[in-house]
Amino acid sequence: MERRNKPELLVPAGGLDTLKVAVDYGADAVYIGGQSFGLRAKADNFSIDEMREAVGYAHERGVKVYVTANIFAHNYDLEGIKRYFGELKNTGVDAVLVSDPGVFMIAREEMPDMEIHISTQANNTNYMTYKFWYEHGAKRVVSARELSLTEISEIRANIPDDMEIESFVHGAMCISYSGRCLLSNYFTGRDANHGACTHPCRWKYSIVEETRPGEYMTVNEDDRGTYIFNSKDLCMIEYVPEMVAAGIDSLKIEGRMKTALYVATVARTYRKAIDDYFESEEKYRSNMEYYKSEIAKCTYRQFTTGFYFGKTDSDSQIYDSNTYVKNYTYIGTVRQVTDDGCVCFEQKNKFSVGECVEAMDFNGDNIECTVEAIYDEDGALMESAPHPKQQLKVKFSEQLTEGMIIRRKE
Repeated sequence: MERRNKPELLVPAGGLDTLKVAVDYGADAVYIGGQSFGLRAKADNFSIDEMREAVGYAHERGVKVYVTANIFAHNYDLEGIKRYFGELKNTGVDAVLVSDPGVFMIAREEMPDMEIHISTQANNTNYMTYKFWYEHGAKRVVSARELSLTEISEIRANIPDDMEIESFVHGAMCISYSGRCLLSNYFTGRDANHGACTHPCRWKYSIVEETRPGEYMTVNEDDRGTYIFNSKDLCMIEYVPEMVAAGIDSLKIEGRMKTALYVATVARTYRKAIDDYFESEEKYRSNMEYYKSEIAKCTYRQFTTGFYFGKTDSDSQIYDSNTYVKNYTYIGTVRQVTDDGCVCFEQKNKFSVGECVEAMDFNGDNIECTVEAIYDEDGALMESAPHPKQQLKVKFSEQLTEGMIIRRKE
């Protein structure tokens, strides 16, 4: 298989804490949203001051930060976008991601030195589209999720060598073409293309016949299932070599709404897979069961390879359940290690003295340890920590390190 340059691992972060997790667990770059004009309005998102802090943390560790501003703008958005870009250019971020040509023009005017990337929302399905954006000053274009690896390879062969291709490698897939959906707006008045999607594609639907109002009939299940709008989650952990050979410069993980556990698990697994492959393909192949086992430890739906191997795979997206698979629970992130070896963190889910938990080392190892003692913020001993957001000091049987994610098997 043809070998190309090592691709960037691009990881999402919905807030400052998650950004630090992404950086610590192996991201080459992190993409975030501001508090306006991105497509994840329900994420924590970043103020301008938080962006500066995020950039400082990332740049000290050699990691880039990209900001999304990829809504489809209406007239009433334009002045606000102009003011926002005027603030954004002084934060130190490395690039801004847009999808709207008008927003692109404003970005060029307000931030002439800023690197601009074109979002997958812009329907980037052919090499002439890539060349169009390149000739207007874009550095990178994110491929449409409907493309196969063969089509991406053809794009690579027909665009300038210094133009970058970014493609999704893992995460939730939108059932609508290039993410352009009106369901949320129609059902709830919340516009997906302004970042307020309520994900009605994940709801369960029934049939109502017009002469029998109020009588709900289930959609009969067949080999395609019953959740007719749903998509499986993308997972390409078994196909890193194929993505590299296609000439993709940046492998993008979806998930700015996801937990720190999800971000740590997926980032660490893809980091190891990419590094192993570039060390030797044999090492990559021999570690495949580890990658698959680890990637299944974060919350996910069923997995698919999407359209990367062609559009004839009819069951690649539709499936028979909208429930998540959840094998591990997020306990917390180590904030501090005290002189006596205890760790301090904000608890995310219930755990108890005597339980065996797992700490995620940054090198890919998992440290199994027993909960020996739990203290509340006043130093009182506790048998269990049942309430989220408690500030705890915990004694584990093993020594842990600041920044490690702690999880428990369900």
